Amino acid sequence: MPVHRSGTARKRRLTAAGVLLAAFSFFLATPSSADTDAGADAGAAAPPARGSAYMGIGVAAHDGRSGTPTSADVTQTEGVDVSGYQGNVAWSTLWNSGVRWAYTKATEGTYYTNPSFTQQYNGSYNVGMIRGSYHFATPDTTSGAAQANYFVDHGGGWSKDGKTLPGSLDIEWNPYGAACYGKSASAMVSWIADFLNTYKARTGRDAVIYTATSWWTQCTGNYGGFAANNPLWIARYASTVGTLPAGWGFYTMWQYTSSGPTVGDHDKFNGALDRVKALANG
Repeated sequence: MPVHRSGTARKRRLTAAGVLLAAFSFFLATPSSADTDAGADAGAAAPPARGSAYMGIGVAAHDGRSGTPTSADVTQTEGVDVSGYQGNVAWSTLWNSGVRWAYTKATEGTYYTNPSFTQQYNGSYNVGMIRGSYHFATPDTTSGAAQANYFVDHGGGWSKDGKTLPGSLDIEWNPYGAACYGKSASAMVSWIADFLNTYKARTGRDAVIYTATSWWTQCTGNYGGFAANNPLWIARYASTVGTLPAGWGFYTMWQYTSSGPTVGDHDKFNGALDRVKALANG
């Protein structure tokens, strides 16, 4: 009888130890909620393919979601901006809807040219629009001067034909990594100045700066030194443009939505069509 009790107790102890061991092993093998959330965030934050960036790629997440612009005191002229993402664009449809100016992505960094550039750049021109091209900046890959030269050499030039707008520098959130491309505010300002100075030396025109106030404040320290020469193209998906970056008392263009008709990104030029032509003519 004592032997029987001893065997039973031993089995109970072994069984209890087994249960505890299994529970401990399950705990080690099962990720915590924090681990799961981190994995989900990592998956969601996976960067897109190089070259696939476009104007406003980070705007919806950081600086506005949607909204219809309120009526302005001056006439505003509808525009559109496109990239390789849109492929062949129905320019006649856009023209018939009232769009009168357009910008096409030409380049990114010193490694990408838009495969749809010719159809988009020439197509907008052929239906009567005043058009220009833009460069998506990647300040962490090459210098501002190198990217300005690459831009000019691959569609970013300018000619005084009355229908070609000066090139635009798209400087905004980094879709491939850290928002400010790993640069301090002063280093970012220097990079932008390098691009702008080189572009003007090559073309004789001051480039348009496309940006969002929140990014500009974070990544340049809200630098105001470019406002005297470089027209501002502000990005904000809301009913108003809100606060502008330092130095600019007004915007020249406003990208107000990424969900417009026919093509996603629609814009307002802060003036009538004759002012769009004036910017084209320099």
